[in-house]
Amino acid sequence: MRQFAVEADGGSRGNPGPAGYGAVVVDAATGETLTETAGFLGTATNNTAEYRGLIAGLRAARDLDPEARVEVRMDSKLVVEQMAGRWRIKHPGLQELAAEAAGILAPDQVTYVWIPRAENQHADRLANEAMDAGARGERWNPAASTAGLPAATPPPAAAPPDLSTPTTFVLLRHGETALTPEKRFSGSGGSDPALSGAGRRQAARTAEALAARGTVEAVVSSPLLRCRETAEAVAGRLGLPVTVDEGLRETAFGAWEGLTFGEVRERWPEELNAWLASPDVAPAGGESFGEVAARVAETRDRLRAAHAGRTVLLVSHVTPVKTLVRLALGAPWQALFRMELAAASLSEIACYADGNASVRLLNDTGHLR
Repeated sequence: MRQFAVEADGGSRGNPGPAGYGAVVVDAATGETLTETAGFLGTATNNTAEYRGLIAGLRAARDLDPEARVEVRMDSKLVVEQMAGRWRIKHPGLQELAAEAAGILAPDQVTYVWIPRAENQHADRLANEAMDAGARGERWNPAASTAGLPAATPPPAAAPPDLSTPTTFVLLRHGETALTPEKRFSGSGGSDPALSGAGRRQAARTAEALAARGTVEAVVSSPLLRCRETAEAVAGRLGLPVTVDEGLRETAFGAWEGLTFGEVRERWPEELNAWLASPDVAPAGGESFGEVAARVAETRDRLRAAHAGRTVLLVSHVTPVKTLVRLALGAPWQALFRMELAAASLSEIACYADGNASVRLLNDTGHLR
């Protein structure tokens, strides 16, 4: 019986963003590359692209020999653990992809092994070639593949900078609630706490600071009470109305609402680890980081068009504010865990009509001292 190794990968430039996958089938005995495959997916997430790479690799192996035994090697811990049956799959889209992958060969023909990214460069190169081809409006061409070497993504064609006046978003996290000092999950799917006394004082100080700045021309708030109270305190001082936008609400944390991180780890350790490992995994009954990112990006683009060239105060929550900053930087989704964002802190991004953005301020709390 023949033995194959399938090395597969996928990626997304934006997560979600332009995405592609790549896979290679190798003769396990000789190390000879038997076939390569890659494809452009349009807009998708990293995990979707990784699963598509797995599916393409398994199909390629089946086409070579439907009776072969296959060792799948991937640097995606999430895909390997889920396909091996050690992690549950919560996201409906990933459930469908996993089922599709599992149906290509008999279960006893396939094993799954995690490998470091450095050992998966062949598949990574193919995925990047597919994304590059997609960016040019072309299909991936195996004849044009740079055999044996990781592909260097070519720099984008030079374009003149957008010198028009950007839309400036001043990002204000709401003031404290009773849950804030206890660091409990407080999203949009549980209780809707009001500001505490400390939170109202923070809102008042923020209002004075923004009035002194004198640049805010509009105020838009999350629909949740703690944001509306913060926004009304600031808008009242500025003499502006408050517009409520559903897109600025906090992540829905589902079953985790009201619990501390430690309590969640004690009750759902596997689910928490999966959530920390992938933007496509959501708490039971909640939202994934990928879903929040898509919602926030749509809200940003809509507000940018509606307030072109103006300075707008967005009163929101930890995850949406961090996501807006992350998207402005073009940073990976894991950057969410590397930003500090205090209650009633101010951040600022400038968004240009050509899609570029810059971060001007992050987690400023000087007005609260």
